Amino acid sequence: MQSSAATPGFPLAVKLLLLALAGALGTLARYGAGVLVERHATGFFPWPTFTVNMLGCFLFGAFYAFAEERTGWTGETRLIVLTGFMGAFTTYSTFAFDTAAFMRESQWLLAASNILTQNILGVALLLVGVFAGKLL
Repeated sequence: MQSSAATPGFPLAVKLLLLALAGALGTLARYGAGVLVERHATGFFPWPTFTVNMLGCFLFGAFYAFAEERTGWTGETRLIVLTGFMGAFTTYSTFAFDTAAFMRESQWLLAASNILTQNILGVALLLVGVFAGKLL
């Protein structure tokens, strides 16, 4: 994704306000999705974090491809959505924390499955999202 810092567009204060607003919306969406998943999840696996990360990977890829292929949206618009909303929506730091907690508790199989599934499936879903975004 190209930076739009050198191109004319939104004034810096407006860009920062839009990034903050998109980030706030991403945070609320993350919380809502996590609560929804947690209500239906069972077991010790961190399903809310996993679900949000996988959905986030797919949505990031789909939006990026859709914006690149089908719209005239500026780099600033893509920056606001991808960095602001998606940056707040995905939960990599929580993923790392959950994995470290499994390791501290010597739950090596859960730690390894968390690392492998989120990374492999995350990349796969990003690619599926790119493909889906190009079809829109």
